[in-house]
Amino acid sequence: MELFSVIVVIAIALAFDFVNGFHDAANSIATVVSTRVLSPRMAVIWAAFFNFAAFLVFGTVVAATIATGVVDPEVLSIGVVFAGLIGAIGWNLITFYLGLPTSSSHALVGGIAGAAVAKGGFDVLVSSGLRRIGVFIILSPLIGLALGMTLMVVIMWAVHRYRNVDRLNRVFRRGQLLSAAAFSLGHGGNDAQKTMGVILAVLIGSGHLPVGSDVPLWVVLSAHTAIGLGTLSGGWRIVKTMGSRITRLQPVGGVAAEGAAAVTLFFTSHAGIPVSTTHTITGAIVGVGASRRLSAVRWGVAGRVVWAWVLTIPGAWLIATATYGIVGLFN
Repeated sequence: MELFSVIVVIAIALAFDFVNGFHDAANSIATVVSTRVLSPRMAVIWAAFFNFAAFLVFGTVVAATIATGVVDPEVLSIGVVFAGLIGAIGWNLITFYLGLPTSSSHALVGGIAGAAVAKGGFDVLVSSGLRRIGVFIILSPLIGLALGMTLMVVIMWAVHRYRNVDRLNRVFRRGQLLSAAAFSLGHGGNDAQKTMGVILAVLIGSGHLPVGSDVPLWVVLSAHTAIGLGTLSGGWRIVKTMGSRITRLQPVGGVAAEGAAAVTLFFTSHAGIPVSTTHTITGAIVGVGASRRLSAVRWGVAGRVVWAWVLTIPGAWLIATATYGIVGLFN
């Protein structure tokens, strides 16, 4: 019976990874779609491929952070992980329906934390790990904004003497293929590892792996496959918000935004910091828009997105807490 429960929870974890893929598809493809560099179909194929290929580039440091740096591993029972995943998936589906680009990463953190506290109280939280995650909730969009603005200014300064706008757009259209690929690599490298961390915690907690084990290869490949397939399924409501409602992008702006976000994700993934790819790319898009003029950014839409970010952890927390209570009734 326990083995069956482990299999079910692993399946739900991969379902979360799949939902993460289509929920965050907009992060990878919104700019190339809005600038018409790729058709929507080709854009999702491009992003899905690099989401999967990310396992060749990044390690599993972020997975270790999720497995041990959010709550005390001793409290991570099958029921806790199940409730945490339901909290994260539930919040992702709600915000997907509303067309809001929220963070799947922070939904997962909020869900796991909420279910763990429902079981063992607030003492089970790992304050140092949560502080680091909390700091980067604020820093990741600000870093993306600063890098996006800086890259945009540097690029515009470098090409300001060129008068052939059509030729420049052709050059940056090709460049956007590379920047979109780089961002998709960063997205797959950071986000897929969070699911790996959950599965690793379940395997250790159920005694199928010893404490301190590395992530098995089959878990790595399963997580990247799930997020890649999720990206293939798209996420068109959020694409519209990310690609055109916050600010209008040209190919040069797409290169700057994706490049800035990719640099941020590469750094945080190698440092083992689970950050929000959604926050990062949104900050970069706002930075690119603000580099032209502040009025180029639709601050009302951006404010609505920020409110969704603020509510993500408590929203997933509440869903996970309710789910754990229901699971307890059946037990």
